[in-house]
Amino acid sequence: MVSRSAQALLDLVADAAPLDTQSVERNRAGTAEAVGLTGEPAPVHEVFDTQVAGVPVRVYRPTEKPGSPAVAFFHGGGWVLGDLEIADTTARDLAVFSQAVVVSVDYRLAPEHPFPAAADDALAVTRALLDGVSGLGIDPERVAVAGDSAGGNLAAVTALALRRHPRALRHQALIYPVTQASVGATASYREYGEGFLLRARDMQWSFDQYAPGADPADPRLAPLAAPDLHGAAATTMILAECDPVRDEGAAYAERLREAGVPVEVREFPGQIHTFLYYAGVVPEAVEARRTIGQALGAALGTLT
Repeated sequence: MVSRSAQALLDLVADAAPLDTQSVERNRAGTAEAVGLTGEPAPVHEVFDTQVAGVPVRVYRPTEKPGSPAVAFFHGGGWVLGDLEIADTTARDLAVFSQAVVVSVDYRLAPEHPFPAAADDALAVTRALLDGVSGLGIDPERVAVAGDSAGGNLAAVTALALRRHPRALRHQALIYPVTQASVGATASYREYGEGFLLRARDMQWSFDQYAPGADPADPRLAPLAAPDLHGAAATTMILAECDPVRDEGAAYAERLREAGVPVEVREFPGQIHTFLYYAGVVPEAVEARRTIGQALGAALGTLT
C-alpha cells in the first residue's frame, strides 16, 4: 500500500501519458516540468559546470577544503530522460550530508547515443577521479559512485568495471537500480508495473531506446547477469516498496552478499520509483538522501 506522501505524488502525475505514446522530446519536456517538485536547493560552498574526461559534469563542493573525497553521481531517467537539473537538489543534499564533492555526470542520452554510450561516460568520469586526472583537486584515494534507477544501473556497472583498478572504489550507493534487462520477470513488476508512476511499458520503452538489439546478458547493461561479483565496492542499497524494479535491486544485493561484499539495504515502505527526487512532495526523500549521504560520508572518512 502506498504511503500518503507517495499517493500525493501519484495524484500530481495522474494524467501523465505512457512514455511509448509520446515523442522523446515530449517525454523530456515532462521531466523538465517536474523540476519544481524536487524541493528547495540546499546551499553549498560552490557549484560549477565543467568537463571530466570530456564528459560534462556539475560539481558540488560542500566546503572549500582541498583534497576532499568525491562521489560520481549518475541521474535516473531510463538512459533517455533526466538531466543535471532534475537531480540538482538531490546532488546538493548528498554533498551536504556526505561532506564529499559530488560530481553529477551529464552522460550521453539515448536514442541519440545508444548503449553503451552512457556506461562509457560513467566509467570515463569515475576512472578519471580515481586516476587523479579530473582537475578537480579531489582525493583520488577516496572515491565512490552513486545513482538512482538507470543511474543506479550505471553506478553498479561502473563499480564492476573498476574492480581491478589500483585504487579501489570506497563505496557504491545504488538507489532502486535497474539490474536486469528483462522487463516484467519479477513479482514486483507483476504487482507494481501499472499505477505506481513507473509502468512496465515505460521501462520497456527505455530499454528499446537505450539498447535495441543488445545482449540482455551483457553485464554492462544488466549487472545482475555478471557471473562473478567478487571485489565490488561495499554497497548501500535503497529500495522502494511499491516499485516494479524493487525485486531486481534486492536480488543484486543478495548476489553481492554471496560474493562477500558488505551490503546494507534500506527499503522505504509505501514509496514508489523516483521518490528520491521529489522532496517537495515526499518528505521521505530527504530522509533517503540523508541515509545515502551519511553512508557515503562514513565510507569516505568525512564523518566522525
